[in-house]
Amino acid sequence: MSSVPSEILLPNKWDAEHASGLSEPERLLYRSNLLGSDLRITNFGGGNTSAKVWQKDPLGGDEVEVLWVKGSGGDVGSMKLDGFSTLYMDKLRALNGLYRGEEFEDEMVGYLPHCTFNLNPRAASIDTPLHAYINKPHVDHMHPDAVIAIAASKDSRAITQEIYGDDIGWLPWKRPGYQLGLMLEQYFNDNPNSKGVVLESHGLFTWGDSAEKCYNTTVDIINKAIAWFDGKTANAEIFGGERHVSLDPEQRRAIASTLMPRIRSFIDAGERKIGHFNDSDAVLQFVNSNKLEKLASLGTSCPDHFLRTKIRPIIIDFDPAKPDLDAVIEGLSEAFAAYREDYKGYYERCKHDNSPAMRDPNPVIYLIPGVGMLSFAKDKATARIAGEFYVNAINVMRGSDTVSTYMGLDEQEAFDIEYWLLEEAKLQRMPKPKSLAGRVAVVTGGAGGIGKATCGRLLQEGACVVACDIDEAALGDAVADLRSVFGKDQVRGLPVNVTSEDSVIKLMHDSCAEFGGIDILVSNAGISSAAPIDETSLEVWQRNMDILSTGYFLVAREAFKIMKLQKRPASMVFVASKNGLVASPGASAYCTAKASEIQLARCLALEGAPFGIRVNVVNPDAVLRGSKIWSGEWREQRAKAYDMAPDQLEEHYRQRSMLKLNVLPEDIAEAIYFLASDNAAKSTGNVVNVDAGHAPSFTR
Repeated sequence: MSSVPSEILLPNKWDAEHASGLSEPERLLYRSNLLGSDLRITNFGGGNTSAKVWQKDPLGGDEVEVLWVKGSGGDVGSMKLDGFSTLYMDKLRALNGLYRGEEFEDEMVGYLPHCTFNLNPRAASIDTPLHAYINKPHVDHMHPDAVIAIAASKDSRAITQEIYGDDIGWLPWKRPGYQLGLMLEQYFNDNPNSKGVVLESHGLFTWGDSAEKCYNTTVDIINKAIAWFDGKTANAEIFGGERHVSLDPEQRRAIASTLMPRIRSFIDAGERKIGHFNDSDAVLQFVNSNKLEKLASLGTSCPDHFLRTKIRPIIIDFDPAKPDLDAVIEGLSEAFAAYREDYKGYYERCKHDNSPAMRDPNPVIYLIPGVGMLSFAKDKATARIAGEFYVNAINVMRGSDTVSTYMGLDEQEAFDIEYWLLEEAKLQRMPKPKSLAGRVAVVTGGAGGIGKATCGRLLQEGACVVACDIDEAALGDAVADLRSVFGKDQVRGLPVNVTSEDSVIKLMHDSCAEFGGIDILVSNAGISSAAPIDETSLEVWQRNMDILSTGYFLVAREAFKIMKLQKRPASMVFVASKNGLVASPGASAYCTAKASEIQLARCLALEGAPFGIRVNVVNPDAVLRGSKIWSGEWREQRAKAYDMAPDQLEEHYRQRSMLKLNVLPEDIAEAIYFLASDNAAKSTGNVVNVDAGHAPSFTR
């Protein structure tokens, strides 16, 4: 491997000094996290690791051998110690006496809970027997792109022998389960000096006498495959050569943002979907190639890839040399109908008497020549990860197709994994989606008190949120805070000047490129000013109108266009003010602009109803805490109007209210969430005051 560029090889990250201070389970976790930190080693949620550890039995106090193995549904890269299942090895070995043969192997999963050590609640994975019966204390099962490229080749066995000799063995395809565990046991017993085995169309098993030796073997074996492929493909034609040329990045993103809301209109039935756009070099090389149609139709090989990406992707009929986007859009309906019909045919050909009902027949992966790849799923993380899995599949196809013939997973085998009763049971155990799952919300004024609280409330209910503000520094801080609680996938921060038509249009297109569309608009950008009418300059008057009236119009107009395209119920909530209903002396510009917002919302409620777009208003009053408006001269001006010190304002407003309560940003956010959610599905054109009671503001 000396001639191979070091940057393409996996680095060995093992820190012996650090590892020496860890317990055996902690070393297993350390090893697992290192392996899972590189997608070239295994994809998110894929693969598993194990260690056989001698521990005291909590019942008798005797030393017993315990299998620590990644539990069901975990991710080796991010898991903690509680992500491992722990099982008595003697009980796992005793299961052999209960095994009734391959036809009944699924029933063995039901015995795994009876082997649990120390009442560990972490459910054991279907892969547990694959680790238990290899007679080595440390075992890794990874899904490296380079090794799966071997495993998915027509000449898989011969290539394995060429690269590894007798160090690594080879086993034919077998669905994960108890029988595969016995096959691995037999292989190891027959080849005790072997360092591991390649599983056809699946992945890699490696083992060692210590955590460090096992890790080193895993990295070395993968690097040998990487180096071999580098030598074989250095001057080779990849994917049959280039058929299309990529558009420039801005064009690619613009096309993605245009198509994604329209795609959502076809695939959202029953479950709203979030989109992800990927135009990485690996993706573009594949979608621009001569072999795109041939290879994509074969589907993926590794079961983990397949479960995330479906039987095959859909290819959008687009020619980047003659970019007729209108023709593409016109053809989407027919293309999706054909895909669904094909999926139905696959289901009917392969189903068994006890197969679960057919699931969503829409594609997950969308390949667009010259543009890139879209992926859609129930949430952003799942959509992103599905795209990552397909990039893994592309890497596998690149290697296999260049040195041999790429072999996708057999259709019946693919079906038997997708509709595996054990997989169905796992899906049924998934928690119910949150009330705003699959929805995208855009919140203007997102860095302020009300805006940030609203973002948090919508995120809490499962929405993806685009927080936007003209104050980029404050927006950065707000987004960082939100991501620390809700993660990076669900939150985006985009700058916007709501008075600029170009800025607003860009915001909406960027929101679509990030998440696939817009379902909720919270128009909250604001300023404040106070002055007697004869002291109100034209500049102050116009600034209020630009931000609070024209700004709300521009944001609503552009969001409205996208919401119509999606053909799904959507919601707009305007954050106005009680000053839009009740005049205040010395604030004519502000009051007039806020009244304009309310009237605009009523007009939009009329226009939006035929399209399922609801438009409602929340009127706050005296929300001082966390408010950018109240941190400036507005606070001083209102205090002067009431002849009091600024720090007396909060108590003044509390006492002025009928309920004698302060109004907080979280109170406004709760009202916004209600109006945006299905709880208010039959409410449009309404005004909700959140002011702790202010009789002059009563709307009816």
